[in-house]
Amino acid sequence: MEYEQRPSATGSTRRRLSKRPTRAWPDAYEERAALEAVASMPDSEIDTSDMPEVTDWSGAVRGGLYRPVKRLTSLRLDADLLEWFKRDGEGYQTRINAALRDYVQRHQG
Repeated sequence: MEYEQRPSATGSTRRRLSKRPTRAWPDAYEERAALEAVASMPDSEIDTSDMPEVTDWSGAVRGGLYRPVKRLTSLRLDADLLEWFKRDGEGYQTRINAALRDYVQRHQG
């Protein structure tokens, strides 16, 4: 019987190999190893010759993939203030967060 050495969720590192056909895409371990190998290479050694050059950045959004860590909290707000944010429907918490972020950015010293 063939086994592979790979950590599992239960902590076991030995698993019987499956008889199922291999997938067409790399598994998470292979992908992570490949990404770490590229990350450790100097830029001059990375071959980008097969990538098309991007010349139009007009639709680009800076930080579009950034998602800050959110934390659940309880906050007491004046009723009229909360109603103002809720008047446009769903997303009022996001609007409150944006207003607070704007305030912090304007008042950072």
